[in-house]
Amino acid sequence: MQKITYRDAGVDLETYQQSMARLPALLKRTHCPRVLPWDNGFAGLFQLDFSGGLFSRNYEQPVLVSCTDGVGTKLKVAQLAGRHDSVGIDLVAMCANDAICCGAEPLFFLDYVAMAEDDPALLEQIVTGISAGCTETGAALVGGETAIMPDLYQTGDYDLAGFCVGIVERSRLLDGSAIADGDVLLGIASSGIHSNGYSLVRKIVFEHAGLSVDDQVPECGATVGDVLMEPTRLYVRPVRDVLNHYKVKSVVHGIAHITGGGLHENLARILPANIDGLITRDSWTIPPVFRWLQQLGDVDDAEMFRVFNMGIGLVMAVSDYYAESVQQQLSRQGFETWQIGRVVPGSGECHWDDDPVVSRRVAETAE
Repeated sequence: MQKITYRDAGVDLETYQQSMARLPALLKRTHCPRVLPWDNGFAGLFQLDFSGGLFSRNYEQPVLVSCTDGVGTKLKVAQLAGRHDSVGIDLVAMCANDAICCGAEPLFFLDYVAMAEDDPALLEQIVTGISAGCTETGAALVGGETAIMPDLYQTGDYDLAGFCVGIVERSRLLDGSAIADGDVLLGIASSGIHSNGYSLVRKIVFEHAGLSVDDQVPECGATVGDVLMEPTRLYVRPVRDVLNHYKVKSVVHGIAHITGGGLHENLARILPANIDGLITRDSWTIPPVFRWLQQLGDVDDAEMFRVFNMGIGLVMAVSDYYAESVQQQLSRQGFETWQIGRVVPGSGECHWDDDPVVSRRVAETAE
């Protein structure tokens, strides 16, 4: 009787080794001197501070910030399009953009890739994107895990999870508590759908409309695949530059990453209990992709704003006096911004500023 091997169960260790051999260079391109070498170890090592030179931080009360996220069913579109590098950027962005909301500098990143079978070329594409995202955010890719599970995934299927650890001085931690009446809400443009709402996207585009990834989207001047695979925008570097510009003054009082739940729900997460955020309709340019999806699927406005970012990937609550200065700094780095609303006394909620009930309450408060 022939002996049973691991390969018979769907896991080829030789192919796995080929996969692993492709990754070290992608990790090392993201490393800085704070990453300590341990090539054959069981973990990634990162030195919190550095004695002198460019990487010295001289922390006084450092706070570690941790984030984890995935890419969701956008991976299904990646499979249809046969494009797997940009989802690695999405993975980093979903985590690192959360970290910067606390004012944190992302230190290092780890990934988890679960696959049906060993596929060195596919894994290399995915990690190439992760490596690019880490390079852009300044985070070191110090390791990860690749799990081969043929009984849990169909051939061609895979899933991703990311883990980011950052750091911020306690005195500069942004938790929204400083947001005050009169602050301006700055919306920073998204690159498109980012990585949320893809279950609805796929239902509209592929199931309801019957389109393929190669069909054209005239409103966007690109194919369905191009439009849907646009990677999530990385906000870490421009926001860090703004925060570092104001080392003494308290200018940025809170930051919200607009992901699942849309603008209102995510902004409300950072508002103090006695503050409301008022959003002004039509105060920014909504990208064509959202109008295309809405018309294609006959989706109500309220549902669109509840599911998607609608063109605003990040919101900063800033001092009214410095709002234009912050916008100018972001503009110089290629990030379009709009003053999309303001902060008023309230109860920790976010509303449209043309809501008659809210307008009346604001008027009464002003009196």
